[in-house]
Amino acid sequence: MIDPIADFLGVWSQTLNGCSVLLRIGISLILSAVIGCERASKRHSAGLRTFMTISLASTAAMLLDLFLMQNFGSTLFLLCAASILGVAVISVHSLFFSARNQIKGLTTAAALWTCSILGLCVGAGFYTVTLAAFFALLCDLFVFPVLEHFLKNRSNHFEVHLELRSSSSLQQFVSTIRRLGLKIDAIEANSAYAGSGLSVYSVAISISNRELKQYKTHTQIIEALQSLDYIYHIEEMLP
Repeated sequence: MIDPIADFLGVWSQTLNGCSVLLRIGISLILSAVIGCERASKRHSAGLRTFMTISLASTAAMLLDLFLMQNFGSTLFLLCAASILGVAVISVHSLFFSARNQIKGLTTAAALWTCSILGLCVGAGFYTVTLAAFFALLCDLFVFPVLEHFLKNRSNHFEVHLELRSSSSLQQFVSTIRRLGLKIDAIEANSAYAGSGLSVYSVAISISNRELKQYKTHTQIIEALQSLDYIYHIEEMLP
């Protein structure tokens, strides 16, 4: 199978030579820079340089494996496998728990892993696969979050970060939730805010009222709850 873009560019782009190596490294850096800028613009821990470095390392690993196979009879993609394992370790360490008991960095960790795969693809000369996967990743990061937010804002279950002015107000909150036709699935005290003077909780809520399911979004429900005097702050917890 000959890659369509490689076939269009010519034989030089299909083999290992100075020009094809520079082309593959250049494509790797450009595409990873776009993804890195998107992550950096949203203040994620892994940004422009991290994504470019990961992609460059994967591309170099693939190029070196191909070189060893062509010149020394190697039959295993050892460096490619090592680079994937290395990225997996880095991705795991990019995950962390916020003060609100939320796991942060899942999307960034997955994007790092995907970017490393893109680096391997372009290093192997699969230009078409690389570009197709790149644009799919862009859609995943730019377009689908809007759709995901729309669907989650209308789901029957959501979780809120709740800050009460006093722990004695928790019973009032529970009563209000029930009057609104909502159901509390779980309440967990957040110890990270100990000593702040506030009583802070993570509350899992289900919408059991049919009218609320049809006409109210999470945003509207939370705005209504925020107007209560005993609530200092409330917001939906998003992944």
